[in-house]
Amino acid sequence: MKYDFETILDRNGYGFIATDRVPIEGAEVEEGVKPIPMWIADMSFPTAPFIIEGMKKRLEMPNLGYFSAGSRYTEAIKAWHKNAGKQQDLKDEYIGYQNGVLGGVSSAVRAFSTQGDPILVHGPIYVGFTGVLTNLGRKIVLSNLVRDEEGIWRMDYEDMDKKIKENHIHLCIFCSPHNPTGRVWERWEIEKALEVYKNNDCIVISDEIWSDIILPGHTHIPTQCISEDAKNRVCAFYAPSKTFSLAGLVGSYHVIYNSLLRDRVMREGEITHLNGANVLSAEALIAAYSEEGRIWTDELNETIEKNMAYACSFIADNFKGVKVMKPQGTYMLYLDCAEWCEAHGVDIHELQRRGVRKGVIWQDGESFKWPNTIRMNLALPYSLLVEAFDRLKEYAFTD
Repeated sequence: MKYDFETILDRNGYGFIATDRVPIEGAEVEEGVKPIPMWIADMSFPTAPFIIEGMKKRLEMPNLGYFSAGSRYTEAIKAWHKNAGKQQDLKDEYIGYQNGVLGGVSSAVRAFSTQGDPILVHGPIYVGFTGVLTNLGRKIVLSNLVRDEEGIWRMDYEDMDKKIKENHIHLCIFCSPHNPTGRVWERWEIEKALEVYKNNDCIVISDEIWSDIILPGHTHIPTQCISEDAKNRVCAFYAPSKTFSLAGLVGSYHVIYNSLLRDRVMREGEITHLNGANVLSAEALIAAYSEEGRIWTDELNETIEKNMAYACSFIADNFKGVKVMKPQGTYMLYLDCAEWCEAHGVDIHELQRRGVRKGVIWQDGESFKWPNTIRMNLALPYSLLVEAFDRLKEYAFTD
């Protein structure tokens, strides 16, 4: 490979949340055990060198005054979407900076609902949505995904329609690809979801931050590309942060075709006075959304595919009763441990603490509103992945 996905970085001492926190209550890493962070959704790989170089080049101008992202920023975004074979018709006015995807989601929620309003979201629900909606005083209404006979997570369209009607909902959040399950929705699935939203006159917030991390055999289809109605109903939010591990720079963007929706979302962002573009964040996106960025992304997806295949095979061979759907996108693996816990008489929280004690820093999956689950980040060097699962076999998944 051209790029480095094998170097083991020592990220301690730099303020990284991944290495500085343990997300499992009451859990501590045993003294002398080297932690392997596998929880929060950033990567343990070195940042792509061309992104670092892009930021360094900008710093040759020794002034960081008030800044506007400008045409280089929007041109990079348009080219990235076009070259990926997705949205061919983007115009500058459809694109706008957002101070993080959740910042954009928050602006859209404030623009199209008021305190106490119910909002439909699929469960398992991304914890970021839970935080935003709870903090804004909105009511979360879950339409739970269901697993088919092959274990694949599917939307329950009848349940969606029923919940929307019963709760008089007019704003929904859609996650594509879905976090935490890793589903990459097929076109027909998105079409059916949009039919439900259209028939109930719902505005849709679509989080598409994972849209570049798509594993072989699957294709991300932007929600807005389904139909003309979708273009006028959906506010989509993207970012390079997951693909290129740039979360510490902060920055994302919206794609909103409908001018009425766009004006209201932008106004909500403006009134905080906190939604201005960060100069280095913009330069990082411009560098990332390039030909080199496409090579990086392809190699990243190959690396994630290898890690996912190993993890799912290891679990099937060694952890009887743990259910996983091999993700189709994202680098997150969602473990359903209900059967294993029942068979072994082990509480899910004790299982989580066992892993942490031996340095596998994974995440409480129940925070995604699904019982007896754990979420794991597999965007780490293969050698660390193997070590982590060996530790889990020896110390966590035991009687």
